Amino acid sequence: MTELIKERLKAVPKRPGCYLMRDRRGAIIYVGKAKDLRKRVHSYFRPGARHPPKVRSMVDTVWDFEYIVVKNEAESLLTEASLIKKHKPHFNILMRDDKRYLALRADPEAVWPRFTCCRIVRDDGALYFGPFPSSPVVRSAKDFVEKYYGIRGCKAIIPDEDTHEHCLSDVIRTCSAPCLGRITKEEYKSRFDEACAFLRGDRPKVFQELEAKMKEASFNGEYETAARWRDTIASLKEMTKTHFVRRTPKMREEAALRGLEELSSAIGLKAPAHIIECVDISNLFGEHSVASLVVAKDGLPDGRWYRHFKIKTVKGADDPRSMAEVVRRRYGRDSSLAATSPRADLFVCDGGITQLRAARAAFEEIGVTDIPIIGLAERQEEIVFDDGRENLLLPRDSEALFVLTRLRDEAHRFAITHHRRLRDKTIKESALDEITGIGEAKKKKLLKHFGSLRSIARAEVQEIASVASVNISLASEILHVARCNL
Repeated sequence: MTELIKERLKAVPKRPGCYLMRDRRGAIIYVGKAKDLRKRVHSYFRPGARHPPKVRSMVDTVWDFEYIVVKNEAESLLTEASLIKKHKPHFNILMRDDKRYLALRADPEAVWPRFTCCRIVRDDGALYFGPFPSSPVVRSAKDFVEKYYGIRGCKAIIPDEDTHEHCLSDVIRTCSAPCLGRITKEEYKSRFDEACAFLRGDRPKVFQELEAKMKEASFNGEYETAARWRDTIASLKEMTKTHFVRRTPKMREEAALRGLEELSSAIGLKAPAHIIECVDISNLFGEHSVASLVVAKDGLPDGRWYRHFKIKTVKGADDPRSMAEVVRRRYGRDSSLAATSPRADLFVCDGGITQLRAARAAFEEIGVTDIPIIGLAERQEEIVFDDGRENLLLPRDSEALFVLTRLRDEAHRFAITHHRRLRDKTIKESALDEITGIGEAKKKKLLKHFGSLRSIARAEVQEIASVASVNISLASEILHVARCNL
């Protein structure tokens, strides 16, 4: 294990995501996913680990790695598949068949709209639900909506005698049979619209009905039936989370407003928060400590008011004190942002009680006492209070939780982007400047030829000497500095 990897391992978070392993040349040799990035990545480099030959060969080849944090396990699966298709890593042999995940497709303009399973989502005006990593989940959802709403499953627009003879859906009455005139076109369209609304997650009462059936079966001792209802409910909840890929802006706005109503009721606000600010504190190996402030207007992220803060008064990784600095710089008397940015109706600290208390103390210090403040703990997505109330765990499928986690994830994304810029700028501007005998001209030659310090770190001494027109001794020093600063 290289010194570079040892340093990288310290910063890997306990979050779902994907990781990319690179060799000495910087080429991606393996892409993986994990529900817990820290646990999975550390397992590769654990002393005495007994890996299978393929994994051992991959680990021996790894020179560096990077990771991407995502919202949940489903997104990590989809991200992994996308990265494998793009980079075709050497050690991802098992996924080289270009496998695509399933989605449900429905064309609302068809004579009798129906649902079909597909693996390619096209921009063809149809409605798509997914794609989803688990094929059984998609097929279970299709089977349920067809039976529950009476949606046709057959391809024939007007079935002939032979087609109808083999139509079991009509025989057992799970199809509304509009093609045979049993219901009108308008009635069928209404059923189809309701099925789509359910798949979008807009019909929570259906789940209440299914859970009642599950409990009834269990009460009557019909445990196998109860177990089937339990599995069906679990699959449908997974399918209806956030996997509708044709949500219009109007739908997103309506969902966000519902989420704000739910949130205001849950945390005791007098009115829904028109403006929500969320602050995330992050650093890179204890350096480049920055804060990202993102804003949601009426429940939806609004990039016009995003801000980065380079932490000035705190050394090292001290999230609570950094959070307090952000509050003072955002709302203090001398702050230009106080006059140019909209005032928050709710301030969210990404973190637990210590960050929340630090923010509260800073607000009180500068005389701002009318902005509600909460924390959002990552581990279980709990809302944290500092006024004696217990932490609040919202339902996983609630729009209120989605409003908060979407803003928190946006804060993470905004912070990571800024970190990369800071890191690259620092590397280019300072690392080579540490070397006596390397001036601006030689530095530009090296960066122009190799492109980055990462590439310099993997180059041969002779190539560095040739590009920079220096002797082998100085080239060796350049290589050493490049590797130490990755």
